[in-house]
Amino acid sequence: MVRRRKDGPVVQADDVETDWAALVLRVRDHQDKAAFAALFRHFAPRVKAFLMKSGADATLAEECAQDVMATLWQKANLFDPARASVATWVFTIARNRRIDALRKARRPEPEELPWGPEPEPDQAEALESQQETDRLGAALAQLPDKQRALIERAFYGDLSHSEIAAETGLPLGTIKSRIRLALDRLRQQMS
Repeated sequence: MVRRRKDGPVVQADDVETDWAALVLRVRDHQDKAAFAALFRHFAPRVKAFLMKSGADATLAEECAQDVMATLWQKANLFDPARASVATWVFTIARNRRIDALRKARRPEPEELPWGPEPEPDQAEALESQQETDRLGAALAQLPDKQRALIERAFYGDLSHSEIAAETGLPLGTIKSRIRLALDRLRQQMS
């Protein structure tokens, strides 16, 4: 039914006279499929148009509109006519679905994680790694005791220079100098 307002524009009667809140309450209270169908006919195309105007392509807009209407059916109990109109509620859901879709599109794909046991290391690599560890141990043993103790606290104890200074009572500058000298000696012996 089409009605003409006094000021002239043509308006669909169902847009003016339909109590959308009452229809949502019928969906909420009675799972009324006819009420939902009326809501769907009215809001689904408007939601799709809204989403397309906000930059979604037709396929995404259609999927989001379907999701919004499914949410209306499933969560009609969350609608409070005292807080917002049905249109405000529906378009808020649509806006949130659009934001979720944008976030999902921008989210990087997780890297593939290997399943199953780790492959056995190559024997040559394992031997080389063990030899390197042995050389490092021998180089550490040749350091003066004061330098070796600081290196062990810094790297094996995972302490910062400030924490080592607090533990030992040595000045921070002394800690840094000894560690720097020890690292220089280790580099020379390992190369």
